[in-house]
Amino acid sequence: MKNPRDIIKRPVITERTSEYMVSKRYVFEVDLRSNKTEIKNAIEQIFKVKVTSVNTMRVAGKPKRYGKYSGYRSEWKKAIVQLSDDSKELEFFETSV
Repeated sequence: MKNPRDIIKRPVITERTSEYMVSKRYVFEVDLRSNKTEIKNAIEQIFKVKVTSVNTMRVAGKPKRYGKYSGYRSEWKKAIVQLSDDSKELEFFETSV
């Protein structure tokens, strides 16, 4: 079994994902080889919440140039996770003063 911290890489925080957070939907960058069940179990273990649905998509790498050298950014996988109504909200910007 994979370690949950290896499946969930980081939260994706943009204007659009900030709007999703109001309705308890959170977006994460996840491991390319992970499936929806593994993502659901990892979120539930790490954050101690109840997940109702997981939507995933692969984001293709964009072509990039650095001087005369050209290449591609790495492809990555995005997961949109819907929490249940009775779950607590996830706090990404907690401050411990």
